[in-house]
Amino acid sequence: MTKLNRRQTMALLGAAAATPMAPAILRAQDKPAGLPDTMIWSTYDVGSTGYVEATAIADAMIKNYGTRVRLLPSGSGVGRIIPLKQGQANTAWLANELFFATRGIFDFANADWGPQNMRTICGRPASFGIAVTAESGIESIEQLKGKRFAYAAANPSVAIKVDTMLASKGLSRADVEVIEFPSYGDTLKSLNQGQADAVGSALTSAALTELEASPRGIRWLPFDPDDAQAWENMNKIAPIFSPYKETIGVGVTGKDPVDVVAYKYPMVTVMHDADPEMTYAFLKALDESYPGYKDAAPIMERWGIKDSGSTPMDAPLHEGAIRYLQEIGQWTDKQQAWNDRSVAEIEALVAAWPDFLAANKGLGEAEFAAAWDEARAKATASL
Repeated sequence: MTKLNRRQTMALLGAAAATPMAPAILRAQDKPAGLPDTMIWSTYDVGSTGYVEATAIADAMIKNYGTRVRLLPSGSGVGRIIPLKQGQANTAWLANELFFATRGIFDFANADWGPQNMRTICGRPASFGIAVTAESGIESIEQLKGKRFAYAAANPSVAIKVDTMLASKGLSRADVEVIEFPSYGDTLKSLNQGQADAVGSALTSAALTELEASPRGIRWLPFDPDDAQAWENMNKIAPIFSPYKETIGVGVTGKDPVDVVAYKYPMVTVMHDADPEMTYAFLKALDESYPGYKDAAPIMERWGIKDSGSTPMDAPLHEGAIRYLQEIGQWTDKQQAWNDRSVAEIEALVAAWPDFLAANKGLGEAEFAAAWDEARAKATASL
């Protein structure tokens, strides 16, 4: 999760402060059949990019269709998913906690949770890369072997991105010197302070501007979009990334773009048995409302349907969303194959969970999680 600066946040939130549950004054177009009159969206905390983006989109939907939207912010992944699971929210706007929840790992590797059968409607692409200092001479992932890599304690969302990127070239944490810091913010400062040689980060992280301006400088390690073996290696760990040419970020411009990876944040998420008419109508409304929110901030143009309606994501797309993408000619055989594989994986895990839980109730937390890792591998081995 990234934070907007105060000026950006106030500009976007100021006009929309009364957006949740506010009635529409004008209705620009007919509401898609299936779009509720009132909706509740579970989102990231106030001030986060996810909350601001949801606010801008909610405001556009209110003006277009009269649909009243209430945002329900939470500071934790579990806190964002609970209202959706309990039927108190129509959608949850999630990040990598969706990957963890659908696989029953990290916070969800316990008897109260386990794998969750969830689907996505859409998701905005966000770029992520590995940063080093320009003075280091490191120019490729392979050259990270033996180097100091900054990891944040108890931050699986960032860790899984870094682990996956290292794996693209056959590396793991065992091949680097892991330097653990208390927080994600501390990892971003570590390069400029000479405490680490590499860090994983969103390219727009403001904390890296100090490094860019310093004598050390900043360099983003490239990810070749055409390296089939590298992407195959990554997909074995987490099939949620795609190639991305970033033109916005610290040390990056339109004249000097960099090839990195994209994941989706936030992803508009529902349970697998959500009403297909609602998910179809939601995506149609989001697409039709695009002119009303695309200029709210530079990042908002990435909600365009060609970007936000694409795979991969942290969970498969819902059937209603797929139907809309098919209607507008934006659903390919390749996407369907990816979606089918993702559905099969999650449903295999959901099916394996009851027997696993019955056989492992007495285990401690760490033992339970380790045993589930083994069971997950067995459940999906034939897929």
